[in-house]
Amino acid sequence: MSPGAGLHRRRLLAAGLAWPAAGVAQLAAPAPSPADWPARPLRLWVVYPAGGVSDTIARALADPLSDALQVPVIVEHRPGAGGSVGIDALARSAPDGHTLAFSAMTPLTLHPLIARLAHADRLDAVAPVASVMHTPVLIAATPAFTGTDWGGVLQQARARPGNLRWASSGIATTGHLVLAQVRALAGVDITHVPYQGGGPQLNDALGGQFELLSTNVAALQLRYIAQGRLRALAVGAPARLPALPDVPTLAELGFAPANRDSLFGVFAPQGTPRRIVRRLNAEINRALAGAPMRERLQQSNNLPAPGSAEAFAREIELDRRRNAALVARDPRAFD
Repeated sequence: MSPGAGLHRRRLLAAGLAWPAAGVAQLAAPAPSPADWPARPLRLWVVYPAGGVSDTIARALADPLSDALQVPVIVEHRPGAGGSVGIDALARSAPDGHTLAFSAMTPLTLHPLIARLAHADRLDAVAPVASVMHTPVLIAATPAFTGTDWGGVLQQARARPGNLRWASSGIATTGHLVLAQVRALAGVDITHVPYQGGGPQLNDALGGQFELLSTNVAALQLRYIAQGRLRALAVGAPARLPALPDVPTLAELGFAPANRDSLFGVFAPQGTPRRIVRRLNAEINRALAGAPMRERLQQSNNLPAPGSAEAFAREIELDRRRNAALVARDPRAFD
């Protein structure tokens, strides 16, 4: 190494920069400093179709984030494969804090366990930023169901294996996961009918194209229940919901492992500077504590889920382990 090169190396090391490997002609341009963030508008990708609860809450969250960071936060949709398309696109994005995704945990904790094309290393490719909300799951009966309650579901499933049809908004969604747990716990055969999103699923439910469905506890579903067009049988939630006080949780019905809800949160590409992740986490938690977000969550029957990025990561790992045990126990449930 020439004396000049040695001096250059010492200056680089003193500045905290790496010396290039042998054969590299010149240093790559350094990544933007976290101190310069945000340098432009942020993109918040919703990994599900427009019009659902994830869309509503992401847009509600974008406003206080934009005010706090003094840049626009633009909500865009990257739907497909139950959220996997958007999460994989996020993993390929620059880890500079300008591209984020709003998603449930299942693209990280379930899809890689069952989908051949899913990236097994997806958990290592994105970074949890902040949990945002728990979304309860509603199990409802359509006009095609001849029973009256949850006991009737089990009775018919045992009497006619495979004849009962249970629809969800897609393969490896939380609604599908609840069905898989019920199948495993009760030892029954119920046919899964996956849809590409909740809208088509709900339309076919009203037409009696299947007997049961997992769906969100949203205003439209509650209206159909009040009208008698759907019948609420159970919910996946920590406790009975104020909107459905007479409807038991799956835990109350003896199906505690199936008593699942969707935990949604914000994710960034892996490698996003910790300072940026901490700032985003703080601003998201601040927004969740504000009256506008609390009211929006309450109106959509969702529960706020504030907490640290580390706590969110622990919830994700716990869910992954629980799902791995379920898939090993009943792999047919995810065919």
